Amino acid sequence: GSDRVLHKMVREYTVQDFDALVEGIQQFVPQATIATDIICGFPSETEQDHQETLELLKRWQLPAVNISQFYPRPGTPAASMAKLDSRVVKQRSREVTELFNSYSTTGGLRGKVVKAWFDEYDKKRGQIVGHTKQYTKVVIPALGPEALGSCQMVEVVDTSKWHIVGKLVASAA
Repeated sequence: GSDRVLHKMVREYTVQDFDALVEGIQQFVPQATIATDIICGFPSETEQDHQETLELLKRWQLPAVNISQFYPRPGTPAASMAKLDSRVVKQRSREVTELFNSYSTTGGLRGKVVKAWFDEYDKKRGQIVGHTKQYTKVVIPALGPEALGSCQMVEVVDTSKWHIVGKLVASAA
């Protein structure tokens, strides 16, 4: 979320480029799932840089964010840079994680009918697990292991941060 940090990371894009890309994808493929990585605590990252990253995440509320703490890969320029205090890095990572966990990415699906492909049988919970084309996790009451590999139309009856709950409407071809 910070041009200064992106430059130090030798990335070939800016925050403006990222914003334009996300905006374009959302405009032309509104159902697309956009994922990104956020590295917390890159050497020389300032509080202002961190706040800019939080603002970017607030702005886009992406559904898939891989949040990690900086780890110096051997042989990279960053490996020889002065590291930030680990307490600062952990706190920033917590703040990004809390922000990510604070918003819903599936709530807009409640009441809609979606197509899902089922590939996992969760015997413990009595449900089958699948995914939509956008890779949103879908769970429905188990139809039995024979439902594995099937494509089903499901109505979304509940949502959570990590998955949607559906009820079977019909088999999809």
